Amino acid sequence: MEIYKQQSRWNIVLLIAGLIVLTTTVFYANYLAQQLSEQEEKMAELFSMSQAKIAQTESLDADMLIPSQIIEYFDIPVIFIDPNGTFGGRGWGESKDTSQVFLENKIAQIDTANFPKIRGAGPAEGYLIFPFESDLSKQIRFFPAVQFILLGFFIALGYYLFNAARRGEQNRVWAGMAKETAHQLGTPISAIIAWIEFLKESNEERPDQLEVIGELRSDVERLELIADRFSKIGAAPELERSNVYQLLGDIEAYMKRRSPRKVTFDFPDPSQIKDVMINQHLFSWVLENLIRNSLDALDGQGTISAHIHEDDRSIIIDISDTGKGIPSSKHKEVFKPGFSTKKRGWGLGLSLAKRIIQEYHKGKIFVKSSKPDEGTTFTIQLPRA
Repeated sequence: MEIYKQQSRWNIVLLIAGLIVLTTTVFYANYLAQQLSEQEEKMAELFSMSQAKIAQTESLDADMLIPSQIIEYFDIPVIFIDPNGTFGGRGWGESKDTSQVFLENKIAQIDTANFPKIRGAGPAEGYLIFPFESDLSKQIRFFPAVQFILLGFFIALGYYLFNAARRGEQNRVWAGMAKETAHQLGTPISAIIAWIEFLKESNEERPDQLEVIGELRSDVERLELIADRFSKIGAAPELERSNVYQLLGDIEAYMKRRSPRKVTFDFPDPSQIKDVMINQHLFSWVLENLIRNSLDALDGQGTISAHIHEDDRSIIIDISDTGKGIPSSKHKEVFKPGFSTKKRGWGLGLSLAKRIIQEYHKGKIFVKSSKPDEGTTFTIQLPRA
């Protein structure tokens, strides 16, 4: 739990830092655009003065060199209207600069009363010049949006790669831990089997003792099954066609003997037939994990039920209990490694269950519904056989 709280805090810190960077960029880009706009207005005024200067002279001379260069290199979009109402333009393009229709439509799109304009002086008196925002100024204004998109793309890519690397590392750790656990279990299991055989031979004439020894043998077989499950983590398991009703019946029989008397089981009839492609050892592990979690939630009293239904693509198994329930905010967190509501829990059971269902069986597992003090339903979806 503490791990995920720390991750959540870091996510908030990174989000705030990103917002600060983005806000600073937006304000600075707007400041630059405003400065450029003011410079462009001054250039438009200079353009107007140059036009007036040329209008005073019938022929170009040395004094006209600078105004001519200003007009030649002036690329800020402007529209000017002479006293007769004729439109002219510059900086829009060769065809648009002389297009009365385009220029009239452009002027119609603005509020001429409040739009910045320059009134001609001298020989250009009566002219109105409307300077518009240049392409460079627009690019500066849109730069924060472009930066935001690129930054978001790289953050998403980094997040994906980081998560992929983390999941890969977790998978290697889990696989290594599971295989080592299976290896460590092998030696004591072999020794216990030998002792059971010794006790069996020593008590051949005592039926009551043989019954106890038989139960011990069943538990050891279960340990062997657990070791086999651990050994399969990290390797591609073999899937085989299995009857899911029969599998649920076997799990019910096993868990009943190890549950409090006030806990009742409501499972479907195991004689029914519905085949799915599964690895029985690993899939049984998933079901046992869910039922053990239900038993912990019941506190010794309640009902655990299982229901099977299907749709066009999937076989759906619902495992429900009438226990404590899970808050809605924790429905996704319960599958994260390390999440546990138990004081001594490792928080790996449901995480491994999710991996077994999703990666090995190409299915889904999720909390279908849960309410505090009313119960929880987990759903497993498996592809049709």
